[in-house]
Amino acid sequence: MRRVKGKVVTAALVSAMALSLAGCGGESGQTTEATSAVEDASSAEDTTEAAPAEEAKAEASVDFEDGNFAFAAVNTSKGGADKSEISVEDFNGSKALKVTNKDGGNMFLGINVSALLGDKVADLAEVRFDIGTESSDGKFYSSSGRVYTYTGDNLDETKGDEWSVYIDTANPKTAKAAVSGFVAGKDNYIIISKETDVAADKGVGAQNFYIDNIALLAADGSTLVADSSAEFGSPAGFSAANDRANLFGLINAVVFPDFAVSAGEWAQDGKDMPQEIIDALKPGSVVEIEYQSATGNMWLVMPGAEKGWMRVGVGDADGSGQQYAYKNGAKNIAQVTYEQIAAVCGDDVSKWGATMQCESDGAWSVTSVKVGEASKAYALKNPVEFADFSASAGEWAQDGKDMPQEFIDALKPGTVVEISYKSESGNMWLVMPGCEKGWMRVGVGNVDGSGQGFAVCDGSKAYVTYEDLAKYCGDDVSKWGTTMQCESDKAWEVYGIRVGEATEFVPANSYVDLEAKTSADAWAQDGITLTEEQKAALVKGSTINVTYESESGELWIVMPEAEKGWTRVGVGNYDGSGSDSAACNGSVCQVTFEQIAALLGDDTSKWGDKIQFEASTPWSVTSAWIGTTK
Repeated sequence: MRRVKGKVVTAALVSAMALSLAGCGGESGQTTEATSAVEDASSAEDTTEAAPAEEAKAEASVDFEDGNFAFAAVNTSKGGADKSEISVEDFNGSKALKVTNKDGGNMFLGINVSALLGDKVADLAEVRFDIGTESSDGKFYSSSGRVYTYTGDNLDETKGDEWSVYIDTANPKTAKAAVSGFVAGKDNYIIISKETDVAADKGVGAQNFYIDNIALLAADGSTLVADSSAEFGSPAGFSAANDRANLFGLINAVVFPDFAVSAGEWAQDGKDMPQEIIDALKPGSVVEIEYQSATGNMWLVMPGAEKGWMRVGVGDADGSGQQYAYKNGAKNIAQVTYEQIAAVCGDDVSKWGATMQCESDGAWSVTSVKVGEASKAYALKNPVEFADFSASAGEWAQDGKDMPQEFIDALKPGTVVEISYKSESGNMWLVMPGCEKGWMRVGVGNVDGSGQGFAVCDGSKAYVTYEDLAKYCGDDVSKWGTTMQCESDKAWEVYGIRVGEATEFVPANSYVDLEAKTSADAWAQDGITLTEEQKAALVKGSTINVTYESESGELWIVMPEAEKGWTRVGVGNYDGSGSDSAACNGSVCQVTFEQIAALLGDDTSKWGDKIQFEASTPWSVTSAWIGTTK
């Protein structure tokens, strides 16, 4: 299902094009209908108009000549969003940020203006940028999008001014957007989208676009100075840091200080490891890398290892057939386990050398590296929201609310509490102040010296299981008190809390694309016919991973040609069958080989050649792959 709507052209774009055509002299027989103007402007041979005159360019805050782009990230949380890739490339005589379309969907490029401008972000009143497009056939096609802003304490969304490129003689062109409401210290950001694309409508394929000469202007028109070495970070709700399906959870993560580096394809860069990182590298730990790369790949290099210069997690990218790093679906977080490093460098960390580097087979940028204990990666089944829970406080301060009855009723064995948050340390845990056993922290780990277990924290989501709570507060929920609070060892903010039955995502590090893109209504199925390569990837321990949207938040698969008959897998109790549930987090669904085999048997030759998708509400699937641990 293609999400790009090539014929949905904005009124401003149509009007501008109609005026441009009218200004050509009004030849005999020339149409003046706006719809015809759109068609005429959609290819290079039909656009002979001169580019409109542009005012003098503002001085750029960012021009990409230094190669830095860690302050930008692709957003995939919006409907129909493409898993675009970004890199700095030569364009129109200079360096520019290239946003490459991968799936044919709409494109959303996030730029963290708070990170770029610091306290000066509050002065931001206008954004200007040069934008140019390119198509796969080399011809020109019109396109347009808009600038969204996410401002204030709650990152409120505003759909701002639109941009359009509608004549080839004005490609690239300078776009302008008036903006307001930015608050310092709150990770405020903007998104530049491409949501209209005539090339996609004509079957050519969605266009790539380039951004250059970003001018961040104050109200008086002066250019605000930007720090291009800034990192995008993890603004609340931004998908670039929140897609954790197919990854391990992290416990007691240690951040590698100031690890922000970039390089070209097959080039390495990194830093000497501080002692706290070396100490954290122990059996069961994992190195987590937040990154962007032109290919989506990322791995580690240990250049000073006693056994020699060593890549770890490269897979077969260099022909070595080594193990692969684990990557999320958005391909912007990668993990390399201690065991993968030890397999090539030995078990003695003191012989790994003092330096850790990153590398990819395409231009890349890394914004963060941390090391933590590998843990379960949770998803919630049948989640119950803690209504209107939002709180914030300083270090070692608590804040929270009285639990609604439906939330208390949902706290049962096998459930997990999910906290959406940010904190300066990355830590987050719960406090039960009215517990009959006394005021109680749960999930604090050894941060307070108690030696208690840690919550599973990734910097944006934290998980505390019912069993953790019961360990300290007892099995009788009625004795836990009526209040739930949050706390961290640094300033923190919580945006929401849910509780649900705990399901687990199984990480995999080798992928076979199912090339699935489809949609259907509630209780309707659609899907793919498997190739021989895809069928061969379905082995014990493998998983089927699906990126999706549905109104219910759930999805499962259907095997319509199974020898045992038409079968749903992972439906849970949605059809009254009481079947096992797929692991779903609202954007990624995972069904394991074992879940399918429990219903159809271990012999995959009897499963049939088709996999379909289904949900209890209207749904869409944008991608799917088979993952296998190697």
